[in-house]
Amino acid sequence: MNSPSWIRSWRARSYGGDRGLSTIEVVILAPVMIMFILVLVAFGQLVDGRGAIDGAARDAARSGSLQWEEGLAMAEAREAAEADLTDICDGPVTVTKTSAGFADADLFSVDVSCQVRGLAMLGLDIPTRLTGSFTAPLDPFKRKAG
Repeated sequence: MNSPSWIRSWRARSYGGDRGLSTIEVVILAPVMIMFILVLVAFGQLVDGRGAIDGAARDAARSGSLQWEEGLAMAEAREAAEADLTDICDGPVTVTKTSAGFADADLFSVDVSCQVRGLAMLGLDIPTRLTGSFTAPLDPFKRKAG
């Protein structure tokens, strides 16, 4: 039983017209999906960097608050922050004392900042400088000089 010619041409158009469509979809969507995944990874690194900077600020303030004098406190604070941020930052780590005094003060506050890798892995040269702050009480027993 032969089908009429208009049915055969309709079948050819309806079934044959979709041939290769999934290949085109994959070719178009694969780079978009890969780029989306890379953006998620880059923003994950920024979130990880934010947590590391905040932790480094906490450690720097605590290390500095245990020292006897301001110069030694800042040196210990820098050392603690740099040790925490070795794998996170590109370039130098900046530690700045933000509290008023040291000898007659009750608190030791620092700001820690550095440039985090983040979006550089995507080839986007967007400088991402993150800053964290923390305040720790000065330890009255460690600060008393003989």
